[in-house]
Order: sequence, then structure tokens, then C-alpha cells
Amino acid sequence: MDEKDLLDRSGGPVSRSRISRDLAGLGLGAGDVVMFHTRMSAIGYVPGGSQTVIDALLDVVGPAGTLMVTCGWNDAPPYDFTGWPPSWQAALRAEHPAYDPDLSEADHANGRLPEALRRRAGAVRSRHPDVSFAALGPAAPALMDDHPWDDPHGPGSPLARLVSHGGRVLLLGAPLDTLTLLHHAEVLAEAPGKRFVAYEQPVIVDGRRVWRRFHDIDSENGAFDYSAAVPAGQDPFDAIARDMIAAGIGRTGCVGAAESHVFDAAEVIGFATAWMEDRLGG
Repeated sequence: MDEKDLLDRSGGPVSRSRISRDLAGLGLGAGDVVMFHTRMSAIGYVPGGSQTVIDALLDVVGPAGTLMVTCGWNDAPPYDFTGWPPSWQAALRAEHPAYDPDLSEADHANGRLPEALRRRAGAVRSRHPDVSFAALGPAAPALMDDHPWDDPHGPGSPLARLVSHGGRVLLLGAPLDTLTLLHHAEVLAEAPGKRFVAYEQPVIVDGRRVWRRFHDIDSENGAFDYSAAVPAGQDPFDAIARDMIAAGIGRTGCVGAAESHVFDAAEVIGFATAWMEDRLGG
């Protein structure tokens, strides 16, 4: 879509001040701790792009507020490299760079905003290579420090700390199935058939590059088999989020041309864990 189409759809440029006003209309305010997911193309034409969106968010939460994003690691080694021929594995193990919170790019699949935020002066990125998050603001160290190596979506994780800080989640034009916080609910839900994965990635420990084995829920293919609880073709997280909205949780409005949603993190976890345990036979 070209800029003219974006301008037509959004009724003109979606400026920093316009984004700030729209976000305030959704209920965000000073001092909020906000994890956000964004689809830039849904907003319309934003002069200045991703930096304008971050500036607008900072305007709304103010100096006492904190922003958080999910990053991941764009250049992580493939999960299945241990099935490669031995010589290929050896070459990868010998020279694949270790994850570096300051240098390793955020997963491009997460859009432009996570990489833009983590590069901001003062931003803090968590140490976990595969499930890294980044935050900017006074609560950033408390959210990011000592991210557990294993079960990185569970207790002690940035997601758990978002909940304990009374945080909120903003889907800024992003699809409902991007609600990463639901992975924390998958960890907490007491339901049968929970699926786990183990994988290896290189990290720096005590100043040395080492390959470490990690354990987590299967966040890529789903921690549960949702097929009996969700209609065929619908993403499980989309189904949970739609049921949550239907139950009156969260606020919905437009930011520019983008339908957007704000949820309280604790309400998301409470609803989603109960949904999983009820629908999946916990």
C-alpha cells in the first residue's frame, strides 16, 4: 500500500500528537507500564514511522511510565540443527556468534517497533536469547533483570513481572493472536497434555561463549493441542482474545485507522488460565 492509500484510509497523516490523543482515549496514562504490539501499516501514514510511535507512547506514559516489547533473536541458530550432518553441526557450533543483548537484532517477524525500542538510549534487554524482551523506562531493570534461562515465559519472567507491576498490554493495530502474554497463561494453566521443547543456543556466561540447552513450553507450535476447543482455521490466541473481549475485558478504539485494544495484564492472565483449564480439561 502506498502513502496516498495510507493517507486516504487514515484521513490524513497520523501524527505524534494524534497518536497520543488516541492512546489516551483508550485509557492509557501517566505512569503506566505497557507492553505493546504494533502493526504499522494498520495505523495509516505515520510521519517519522516507528520512532514517532515510540515518542507518542512515551508522551502518554510520561517519565514515570515504562514501555516493553517482545524481541526474540532474528539470527538465532535453527532449532533443528542438531539433526544436521555432524560436520555441519561442528561448523555452526564453532562459529555461530553468541546472543548479545546489545547487538543481536530483534526477530524481524515481530515488526519494526521492537528493534527500534531496544536501540533507544536507556533501553534494557533481557538475557534470554530465544525469548528476549526489551523495556524503556524506570521499571525496565525490574522487568528485564535475571530473565530465567529455563521456562522463560513462566514465574520470574518479564511477562510475570509485567503482571506483578500492574502492567497493561496494547495491541496497536496488531492482530489478536499476537498477544504474547498468553504464553504466560499457558505456563500457569493446569491442563493435561502440555507440550515442551528443548533447544540449544550460544550465550555469554561469565565472559565466555558457551552453548546452553534451554527448556520451555512449545511457544512456536502451541503449548497445548487446542483443536478440540477452537474452530478449525482459527488461531487459539485469537479465539481466547475474542472471548475475553466478549466478556467485557479491555477497551477497544482506533489509533489512526487501526483498531486497537488495551488490556490489564492481570485480567488477561486470570481469564486465559481459566479458559485453558476449562476448555482443555484441567
